[in-house]
Amino acid sequence: MAACNIRQVFELSYGKYCDLGHYQSGEQVKASKAILACKTGSLGANVSTCPDCGHTEYHYDSCRNRNCPNCQAVRKELWVDARRSEVIDSPYFHVVFTLPHELNPLVLHNQKLLYGLFHRCCAKTLLELSASPKHLGATPGIIQVLHTWNQEMDYHVHLHCIVSGGGLTKDRKIRKSRGSFFIPVHVLRDKFQGKFLAELDALYKGGALGFPPSGRKLAEPCEWRAFRDNLYKKDWCPFIKETFNGFGNAIEYLGRYTHKIAISNSRLLSVTESHVSFSARAKKPGEPKRVIVLEHGEFIRRFLMHVLPSGFQKIRYYGFLNNRMKSENLKLIFRIQGGQRFNSRYAGMTMAQLLDAIWGVDVRICPACGCFRMRYMGRIRAATG
Repeated sequence: MAACNIRQVFELSYGKYCDLGHYQSGEQVKASKAILACKTGSLGANVSTCPDCGHTEYHYDSCRNRNCPNCQAVRKELWVDARRSEVIDSPYFHVVFTLPHELNPLVLHNQKLLYGLFHRCCAKTLLELSASPKHLGATPGIIQVLHTWNQEMDYHVHLHCIVSGGGLTKDRKIRKSRGSFFIPVHVLRDKFQGKFLAELDALYKGGALGFPPSGRKLAEPCEWRAFRDNLYKKDWCPFIKETFNGFGNAIEYLGRYTHKIAISNSRLLSVTESHVSFSARAKKPGEPKRVIVLEHGEFIRRFLMHVLPSGFQKIRYYGFLNNRMKSENLKLIFRIQGGQRFNSRYAGMTMAQLLDAIWGVDVRICPACGCFRMRYMGRIRAATG
């Protein structure tokens, strides 16, 4: 039996989903059309022929959309490879910040604004506390990745952060932590909660927030104050998920999260004419995986809910990895530490070379007769109009 995939669900029911009048942003429509077209031949293809047996191979083009389940593997490997060359000699920590679910309707209605605020407040919290001599006394390198889903594809806004346990001091020297995370969790929690809610309140007072139909009463100042005050009572506790001593494959580990989408093809168990079932992690350790069953329309709605606004950067860099000063900072750190720990492995490779280097797939080998003489014949262009 052929493996299930997300495109099957869209092929069966996306047209009906549109006919029912569900609201879709331009970016959601673009993602849906890309998933439907990816690797079907409608985007074009590369053609290779074996001169020994005459076999012809068509390699259909991918859509390269960041929401497509078929198009993330190569991008992830290239990202991880580029980040390897930026790793310094220090511990690394994985910190997860989560927004209370009471904020979900407001965040979903103001995605670009509040996702950006979330990124900034997490970074400011980590940088300000790290700068204190009580904690690290230096500026670490931080990579942040936004996710908006849980295992059921419901709305669950959280941020994965990889934080270096070493950084640059004000006098341009290196200071490192001793191996455990250097900021107490309760300090991290209180700083982040206070910072996010203060900036959210400023956005409200400045008239920058829009309100969904279910939350229009928040436009009233008294309702907003009660809502804001209630958020101070919620659990904002960050989670220190992993600690890596030395390099510890921290960047490869973060690669699991950087190019992840709400659900991968590998989690789908079955696709019928009306329903899709997929696996989800157990809620408690030791329990078996769960099976979630959704109607196609609900599956598509949940999937599209996690399509980010156009142009929004879900991966961001702070501290000594800030884009403007990264090159200069890394040169200084590597000079102090006696050299660069890891080099990029895939820079400058063609796609064919990447496939061979990463997955051991050699496109020069004929799949029909096994000879080593497949020849590239050219491209079939996508139809226009």
